[in-house]
Amino acid sequence: MNDVILHAFDWRYTNLANHADEIAALGYGAVLIPPPLYSRDDESGEAWWNRYQPKDYRVLRSYLGNKHDLEGAVAALHTEGVRVYADVVFNHMANENRPDRGYFPGEVELRRYKRQRDEFERDRLYGNLDVGLFSPWDFNSDGNIQDWTDLHEAIEHSLSGLPDLDLNQWVIEQQRACLSALNAIRFDGYRVDAVKHLPEEHLRRVFVTAEMAGKFLFGESLTSNDLEEGAFLWPLLDIPGLAFYDFLLHETLRRVFSPSGSMRELVDPAAFGQALPWWQAVTFSVTHDMPNNEGFRGVMLHPQDEYLANVYLLGRDGGVPLVYTDHNQSARAHPEDRDRWAQAWQREDLAAMVRFHNAAQGQPQRSLFEADGFVVFARGDLGLIAINKTEQWQHPTISTWGLRPGNYRCQIHGQTMAVTGEHFSLAIPPREAQMWLWAGL
Repeated sequence: MNDVILHAFDWRYTNLANHADEIAALGYGAVLIPPPLYSRDDESGEAWWNRYQPKDYRVLRSYLGNKHDLEGAVAALHTEGVRVYADVVFNHMANENRPDRGYFPGEVELRRYKRQRDEFERDRLYGNLDVGLFSPWDFNSDGNIQDWTDLHEAIEHSLSGLPDLDLNQWVIEQQRACLSALNAIRFDGYRVDAVKHLPEEHLRRVFVTAEMAGKFLFGESLTSNDLEEGAFLWPLLDIPGLAFYDFLLHETLRRVFSPSGSMRELVDPAAFGQALPWWQAVTFSVTHDMPNNEGFRGVMLHPQDEYLANVYLLGRDGGVPLVYTDHNQSARAHPEDRDRWAQAWQREDLAAMVRFHNAAQGQPQRSLFEADGFVVFARGDLGLIAINKTEQWQHPTISTWGLRPGNYRCQIHGQTMAVTGEHFSLAIPPREAQMWLWAGL
């Protein structure tokens, strides 16, 4: 089963439906869509971050489309055999400047619901829109997070002014009702936003339920060092059925591709605690937060290193790879980002990596050559990956033991290579990578 996730960052739902056949044809197994719940600035909120500030769980409507559009996208992707995951934001609500700030969706919205009853009934996900959803008693009141490394503050305080939901029975019931209604639209899984800001008990009571059995669940616990991992990631790994973005592996990739880093670390990073266990990892070279939030841009890889990292992530055995693609949102503030990820999902190099991943899925990985500047490893007896971070050509001599004899074709560059005898020499260009698949005798 194809498992690569296409992160369709801030795509309109009609755009997803229109490209469902191409997404499937390129080999993507799932699509992660933006948060679909009624959010800040409602239909006019063009900025991506609006989607991460919900104001009512009971309505599906945003700048990206309405409930009908969303149902059409899910149906179109399912018709092509592609699973659909929704991003859900349950840690907080919208940071809105209004007199009844502690009430959601607020009196203005409740009056609008009544005034446009037919429209909002069409977009209603569940519940009674004549009454409010949350009141001030459903929120923590301890102010904003000041110490981002303090576990208590991270969980009980607000995230930069966003009203922080309390762990109480009403909140739990509403979040479970929301997920139940989303399940009825046939979502196959969920990304849990800001998971490190949610109490463990909250995660268990909302997501570890009979109704969520069989759903693919993965959380975003954004960490960048051992201290943060110890506080915000490792304690959550025993929650049944919950995977996580592999920020440990991303930290390893940043270290490996630094001038003093060694590619040897990529042989088996999980064995040394430098990557998550394969069954709990969603791997990535970039997430939407990195280019779009100023505080995270410092952890982005150099563009060529990002390309090499993608080869590794889609070539290795372990984890579910996520491929990020956008519409140049970050380029408005950073012109150097223009077209770096826009329509990346269609690029031939990424399409080739997805092809290799799907062909080699389930094949064991073993190292064939290790050096500080480059590595070569095999996938079963039918695939070879070579990655060279140096500025020089590399020519390792490789044993053919365990490989099928015959011609191999590089999925990225299109060349063919004959593998015969007991050994053969591989030529890896500077700052390049190759993904060879057996093409037959």
